Amino acid sequence: MSSGYDFRIKTKDDLKAAIRKFGFVPLFSNAIPGFSIEEHVAASAWFHSGEDGVWEWKGPVIRETGCAYGKFFDHKAVFISRKWFPDFANYRRDGYDFDARFEDGLTSYHDKELYELLEANAPSLSKKLKRLGDYRKGGKKGFDSIVTRLQAQCYVVISDFVYEKDRYGNPYGWGVAEYTTPEKRFGKAFTEAVYRRSPQASYAKILKHLKSLFPDCEEDVIRKLLK
Repeated sequence: MSSGYDFRIKTKDDLKAAIRKFGFVPLFSNAIPGFSIEEHVAASAWFHSGEDGVWEWKGPVIRETGCAYGKFFDHKAVFISRKWFPDFANYRRDGYDFDARFEDGLTSYHDKELYELLEANAPSLSKKLKRLGDYRKGGKKGFDSIVTRLQAQCYVVISDFVYEKDRYGNPYGWGVAEYTTPEKRFGKAFTEAVYRRSPQASYAKILKHLKSLFPDCEEDVIRKLLK
């Protein structure tokens, strides 16, 4: 399959350059062959290499590029550049801000409860939100599914990954996700851009862009991934 989506990731700067150039950079392989970091990364920068790699770069890349990061495609993580995220959010939100979506009966009270908790405390680590919202054994359920759904709808993004530190100040383990809203993360640049065109126009713009990157890919495959 011919593709304009050609890069190789060996360093953090390679990843940052790919996000700036292509706009959409999924972490894992998906229905479009070649459309992921996983398929373009050097072995030394992937799992269990013994060196810093993609997993350690996620937080710095989010901070340094100002991109959006979250589970945007089929419940899987994607980096989306600041240039493209307002249109993507407009399409996924179908032109609704969260309050309007709730008022029209398009989202549940449970989603509203977690969204408002995050909005009042953003940016916030997942473990803090769980504590504040009583998402625990014997308490409320569904935190992971709700926050994943809010990411897919582009009302929530991951703004960083924070590591626990040992007594010597050295980070260890997997980074803990820090959540926020696009409005708080990107501010006026986002709020002035997100609804400036119709959701249908935003969708058409994104579809055209991805078709230009993967001209031999069937359009239905691209549409399904964007759905």
